[in-house]
Amino acid sequence: MNKILKTVILLIFTHGAFAQKLAEPTVSLPTFKKDTVSITAFGAISGGRHLNTESINQAIDQTHKKGGGVVLIPAGVWLSGPITLKSNINLHLAANALLQFTKDFSQYSLVQTSWEGIPQMRNQSPIWALNQQNIAITGKGVIDGNGDAWRMVKKAKMTETQWKKLISSGGVLNEKGDIWYPSQSSLKGASYKDPGLVEKGKNAQFYEEIKDYLRPNMILLEKCERILLEGVTFQNSAAWNIHPLMSADLTIRNINVRNPWYSQNGDGLDIESCKNVLVEQSTFDVGDDAICIKSGRNEAGRERGMPTENLWVRNCTVYHAHGGFVVGSEMSGGAKNLYVDNCTFIGTDIGLRFKTTRGRGGVVENVYINNIFMKDIPGEAILFDMYYEAKDPIVLSGEHREPPKVEFLPVTEATPQFKDFYINNVVCDGAAKALFIRGLPEMHIKNIQLTRLDMVAKEGIDIQEASNISLRDVKLQVEDASKQIAYILNSNDIKLHQLEVKNANIFHLQGERTSTVDVQGLTGAQPVIKADFGANKNVININ
Repeated sequence: MNKILKTVILLIFTHGAFAQKLAEPTVSLPTFKKDTVSITAFGAISGGRHLNTESINQAIDQTHKKGGGVVLIPAGVWLSGPITLKSNINLHLAANALLQFTKDFSQYSLVQTSWEGIPQMRNQSPIWALNQQNIAITGKGVIDGNGDAWRMVKKAKMTETQWKKLISSGGVLNEKGDIWYPSQSSLKGASYKDPGLVEKGKNAQFYEEIKDYLRPNMILLEKCERILLEGVTFQNSAAWNIHPLMSADLTIRNINVRNPWYSQNGDGLDIESCKNVLVEQSTFDVGDDAICIKSGRNEAGRERGMPTENLWVRNCTVYHAHGGFVVGSEMSGGAKNLYVDNCTFIGTDIGLRFKTTRGRGGVVENVYINNIFMKDIPGEAILFDMYYEAKDPIVLSGEHREPPKVEFLPVTEATPQFKDFYINNVVCDGAAKALFIRGLPEMHIKNIQLTRLDMVAKEGIDIQEASNISLRDVKLQVEDASKQIAYILNSNDIKLHQLEVKNANIFHLQGERTSTVDVQGLTGAQPVIKADFGANKNVININ
């Protein structure tokens, strides 16, 4: 994309009605026959004690063979094992319908699928579709994955009373006594690195011995087209909640996604290697990332070569989550043409979260974010990090984090890239840090334009190993007066224009590769420049 076109897009994006026109979704919706059949016609029994797996799957199979229609789950409590969704089926949950999946692990077969972007053996997902078209899950009911039966739990995430109750329920503890597992099989799986990975030397017996550890994603829609998820509450998943994988034309609206805040891998929505996606008017309160964009991990993701592209997220609310809107860290197939508008993050660990690490490869580019409103963010309001570690973003009790080792490495296909982000009109009332950007010495984060930021945070701006970063029309209130306005390390072409600051005065420069820092229209601060570890004060210009 040439510079003129980028400028035109930015101008369009930041001017009201033109932004809406630019970001108008183009996603094909499914359509269904009006014919409706209830699962009770196939012998389903409510009450939560009778296993209805066969009845529900028969209802889907018969309706599919007749050309499709609506399979109705009426009001009531319906217990089931795994369900296979098929083409032209709208699985519709009536108001007060609770579809709950059994905690009898023997009902879930081991299948080869994808987990965190690489081929893995996992337990079959409670709702699964492969190579299907024109499918939907709609209504006003609740789908519950019974995830508490599967998940390991960290002691640091529970009160003493909760922890004692959990231990008394059964299960086993690890050697340190600080992680609970639901069974010995689950604990054994945790002792291996990537135990579910499909590779030579592992036979069926190996996977069976650690079966309980291989938790399923609750909704897996793989290589499907024209999908609608609407109105339903999806909750209590064993691992990820909703996982569209290598699918196209996906519409998600008016859903509610819930997981306990302590749930390991309890993501809300993981959109992986998908094309043409609309997510709107939905709420998330989960244990890991809320709305997360992925495209495969490392060599497997690069070989797949399927970016997530043409995605719109608008009018969504996120409560607890590790990140509100997230890209990564498994983004090795790339991501592009992502549009996010009018979203609210309340108490979310990190607001806008873009994460990767060496080895991933892949390019994330052409990301347009507008009208984001945040409150009480425990971590960073906006974060770009190319040193991602698979840990909670907020340090738990007893944990200690070491800064990454900084070294130049050769640029290869495994070197990830973040570039061409346009973020406009972000309001944040309370965060640990307003903005954090950390690239790699050999591959800077590039071409990030942020306009109209109004931020209250304990710390200000932190830019490391980055190029062509522009902040314009920024209001920054730093709650800790000892902190700096901006810390800049080994970065160049940094523009801070129309910057209104309260409670901070310091610009701290480090690194001999720091150059061309331009500050214009600074108000509310008496600037103090610090330069050390090879940085020169003369590289910053303040007018």
